[in-house]
Amino acid sequence: MLLLCLFTACENRNGKSFAANDMTAVKQEEEKKQDPSGMFTPPSPQDEEGYQQNRTSADTVFQKDKKQISKTIPRPETDWDKKIIKTASLNAEVKDYNGYYSSLREKVRSIGGYVAQEEQSQTEYKIENSLTVKVPVDQFDEALTLLTTGTSMINERKITSSDVTTEVIDTKSRMEAKKQVRERYIDLLKQAKNMPEILDVQSEINGIQEEIESAAGRISYLNHASVFSTINLTFYQVLDVAAKEKQEPSFWTKTAHSFKIGWA
Repeated sequence: MLLLCLFTACENRNGKSFAANDMTAVKQEEEKKQDPSGMFTPPSPQDEEGYQQNRTSADTVFQKDKKQISKTIPRPETDWDKKIIKTASLNAEVKDYNGYYSSLREKVRSIGGYVAQEEQSQTEYKIENSLTVKVPVDQFDEALTLLTTGTSMINERKITSSDVTTEVIDTKSRMEAKKQVRERYIDLLKQAKNMPEILDVQSEINGIQEEIESAAGRISYLNHASVFSTINLTFYQVLDVAAKEKQEPSFWTKTAHSFKIGWA
C-alpha cells in the first residue's frame, strides 16, 4: 500500500508538470503566431517587475515635465484694449477771468494735455472763452477735477462715452480685404494687353486705394480720439449785470424787426 501511494503521488506530480509544460508550449506557440519572425522572447517575472518600475518612473517624470512645460509656455492673453471715446462739456462762471485762464493753461500742461481750439468773446455784460481741451484718457477724471477748481458756479456738466472697439476692428478687417483685392487688380494690370484694359484696371485700383486711405484715416482718428479725451469748456466772468437787460431788445423792437423781415 505504501508503494502504491508513492507511485500515485509521483504520477500526479508528473501530470501537473506535463500540464504546466503544455500550457507553456501553447503560450509560446501563440506568441510565435503573433511574431512570425521568432525573435520574440517571453519576458521573465523579473523583467515584468523591472518594466513596471521603469514605467511608473517614466510616468512620474512625464507628469513633472508636463507641468513644467505648461508653466513655461506663454498662454495667449485676452485683448482687453478697449477703444472708448470720452467727451465732457462744462460751462462755468468764474470771478477772476485772467487768473482762471492762466491757471487753466498750467493745469492742462501738468496732465499732458493741450488746447486744441479756443474762441474768446466779450460784451458789456460778460467776457467769455470757449476751449476744446484734449487730455490723456487716463487723466480724464483728474482733468475734470482740476478744471472745475477755482470756479464760482457750474452751470452745466455733461459727460458721455462711446465704445468704438467694434468699429475699429471692422474697419481694419475691411481695409485688409481691400488690400488683397488691390493686389489682385495689380496682377491683372500686369496681364493687360491693350490700353483700354490698362485704364479700366487702373481705375479700379485708384478707387480701392481711396477706400483704403479713407479706412486708414478713420482708424487713426478713432485711435487718437480714444487715447485723448475731449473736454469742451466754456467759462465766463460777468462784467456788468445791468448790461444784460440793455442787450435784450424790447417786445416792440422784436415786432418791428420781424415785420421788416416778413415784408422783405
